[in-house]
Amino acid sequence: MEMNIKPVFENLKRPVLIAGPCSAETEEQVMRTAEQLADKNIDLFRAGIWKPRTRPNSFEGIGRDGLRWLKQVKETYGLKTTVEVANTQHVFESLKAGVDVLWIGARTTVNPFSVQEVADALEGIDIPVLVKNPINPDLSLWIGAIERLYKAGISRLGIIHRGFSTYGKSVYRNIPRWEIALELKRRYPELQLIVDASHICGNRTLLKDISQQALDLNYDGLMLETHIDPDNAWSDAAQQVTPTGFQDIVDRLIIRELKSSSKEYQENIHELRNQIDNIDREIMHLLSDRMKLSEAIGNYKKLNNISIYQPDRWNEIIETVVKKGEDQGLSGDFIRKVFTAIHEESINHQARIMNETIEVKS
Repeated sequence: MEMNIKPVFENLKRPVLIAGPCSAETEEQVMRTAEQLADKNIDLFRAGIWKPRTRPNSFEGIGRDGLRWLKQVKETYGLKTTVEVANTQHVFESLKAGVDVLWIGARTTVNPFSVQEVADALEGIDIPVLVKNPINPDLSLWIGAIERLYKAGISRLGIIHRGFSTYGKSVYRNIPRWEIALELKRRYPELQLIVDASHICGNRTLLKDISQQALDLNYDGLMLETHIDPDNAWSDAAQQVTPTGFQDIVDRLIIRELKSSSKEYQENIHELRNQIDNIDREIMHLLSDRMKLSEAIGNYKKLNNISIYQPDRWNEIIETVVKKGEDQGLSGDFIRKVFTAIHEESINHQARIMNETIEVKS
């Protein structure tokens, strides 16, 4: 779908800064946090009003009372505000309270029915909307949410990358899977891309590193959960920082440039990229040759009625290439991903051979 997307943040300065508590808890907590963020040059003050929680009997947000506090934040400190909405009532209440930017959370993005309900409620209203990635790593769902909002007439759209849920242990609360967000940005370069480092990390110790990595990847801004007393926060205490901690992270970030006017840089980067292009062409030829060999093996398997997938052989390959890759300075995770993709393509080629029908000439 072709879209003429407009920026959420005009006259973009990098990085865009979005800060505020995970949840609005009390009027004092919201106002004190806003007071200490007022001189931090933030673009939006955020606070969760309705909190979709994984399990019941946990704090699910203060509700509409919190919107009144956000209105006071605007009036007292001149900060623009943003909240998460998940249904028609949330939209109407937020608009009545004068919220400047809405965002759609990961648990809503994953459900097209919910996204459509929000889109219908916003039809004909000119307000910017930020769309978080769905919980699961599904690029089509993310794009679909953006398209539904655009079809409702919302053209000022941006995206928030908050990582993806995974089963098993990880240093992250939600693994980044940077490539998914970057692919969305490649397809729609006009979308401003914000990293929600708090939800990727799940703890405050990693916030600076993840924020820097996002800026190194040319993200447009950061969303960091900021609380006057994070250790006693009613939700997600471990991943929130104080306003002072927020400023410390921002002050230590290095802002990268997209381009350089240096002649030496341009000449060297051009030469190195030419070398990469040549290597990429060689890789393509080698992959093509490898698939031809896989097809030859497929023919022998078909003639001898042998199954395509050979677990012992695959284990032998993956163990060997991971060891060799690591010996050459490549990460085991990278090698596994590359060779798993190659293995899947080989299986596809052999499957086509296995299922070819032989024409019998009469």
